[in-house]
Amino acid sequence: MTRNELRTQDLTDAPAAQGERADLLEALAKQRGFLRFTTRDLTDAQARERTTSSELCLGGLIKHVTAVERAWAGFIVGGPETMPDFTAMTEDDWARRAEQFRLLPDETLAGVLADYAEVARRTDELVASLPDLDATQPLPKAPWNEPGTSWSARRVLMHVIAETAQHAGHADIIRESLDGAKTMG
Repeated sequence: MTRNELRTQDLTDAPAAQGERADLLEALAKQRGFLRFTTRDLTDAQARERTTSSELCLGGLIKHVTAVERAWAGFIVGGPETMPDFTAMTEDDWARRAEQFRLLPDETLAGVLADYAEVARRTDELVASLPDLDATQPLPKAPWNEPGTSWSARRVLMHVIAETAQHAGHADIIRESLDGAKTMG
């Protein structure tokens, strides 16, 4: 699949949205496409491979971004109760969370990509149907969140776009280190 086909697929799969919603969905679709493109033509073993000093692998990045997008979409609708209290997490909780960054032996790249596509579809439907992008929710308890801070649905979507873009960049470095393939350039 070419870059243009990936981008076109992302844009045509999104529900009809207008104005700012369409802009947000287009920006998110573009970053999703870049991230998925880094996994083209890979085997499951290659998707598990760590090619840098980081713990990250391509399959794990797809899993992580999927989990992040799913969690934040849930937050938009259900608020902080839908997310963990990161200040109360145990070592076991953090160990389970670390598995999110690895493609485990019983997982396949095709499976995590399918899960990502389904989460993306649901997020796109949510964005298109939200009554108000200005609706806010208090952030969940986490060491990196200032107590009492609230985010609007718009701010959450911008965070998901930024997170996806950041990890698409990580994925591009991992892929180039794996076999020289690049997303851009």
